[in-house]
Amino acid sequence: MATYTVEPEQGTLHGSFSCEFPPILTIDSGDTVRFRTLDVGWGLEPRLSREAPRKTFAPRIKGRDDGHALCGPIAIRGAQPGMTLEIQISEVRPGAWGWTSAGSQRSEMTHRLGLELATLLVWTLDADTMTGRDQYGRTVKLHPFMGTMGMPPDEPGIHSTVPPRYCGGNIDCKELVAGSTLFLPISVSGALFSTGDGHAAQGDGEVSGVGLECPMERVDLTFYVRDDMHLTTPRAKTPRGWVTLGFHEELYEASLIALGAMLNVLGEQYHLSRPEALAMASVVVDLHVTQIVNGGVFGVHALLPHEAIS
Repeated sequence: MATYTVEPEQGTLHGSFSCEFPPILTIDSGDTVRFRTLDVGWGLEPRLSREAPRKTFAPRIKGRDDGHALCGPIAIRGAQPGMTLEIQISEVRPGAWGWTSAGSQRSEMTHRLGLELATLLVWTLDADTMTGRDQYGRTVKLHPFMGTMGMPPDEPGIHSTVPPRYCGGNIDCKELVAGSTLFLPISVSGALFSTGDGHAAQGDGEVSGVGLECPMERVDLTFYVRDDMHLTTPRAKTPRGWVTLGFHEELYEASLIALGAMLNVLGEQYHLSRPEALAMASVVVDLHVTQIVNGGVFGVHALLPHEAIS
């Protein structure tokens, strides 16, 4: 099995999804790609204040590079629509800095919460101790993950990176830390996988619109094409348990999608009938609001902790 390295540069970065983008790299099932990524806003240096300009990656193509800074696409030989892409996340190491903002007047949420003033937290990150300290000396534990991992939909044209889709994308699920395996439905030939939008930490909901946004120094992902799995929504096996994800314009519908997928997991893992799976889910499965901020598409994830059933 081979290992490849992808750096954030002109030939590897893009800010949208499209099945028309040529792959920057074609690999075999079982190969590993080591990514280094920019922060969500294409930053090349820390943000010091909301007003101060900072150096960002350039040049960028208007229309194509308006969204999250993503590295890819990566093509995997043998990947075809209807199959599943298994992504083993073996390491996620954040860079040395990050930021979190709140109170933008563009945000309906902050307006309704009565936040008249905007704020910016500037973080210094220590990947060895996995801690972050803001400019006021407050310290948080880091649980880094990639906010965006996914593939383009099987539709022509350019598609925003903001809303998550059944084939992945801006999932923003804090459970997808190192040691997790993410399973995504493949939507196009070759898969055309991209990643970016590193988060050093985030709470469920991502309520201000961003997490602790940061560049990633190293993200190691190993890819397998699975023709024995046929999914309609993403799922993951994480250090905490099985996770299934649902996305929809209505939060209740997103929860039903995540729950329905979890009933499938309960049936597969424990040989439960559908009614038995629903009854058991009411005892051992937790529903979490993944995020409420991504372009009008809500995310919900269901979590079945390991060994919840014995």
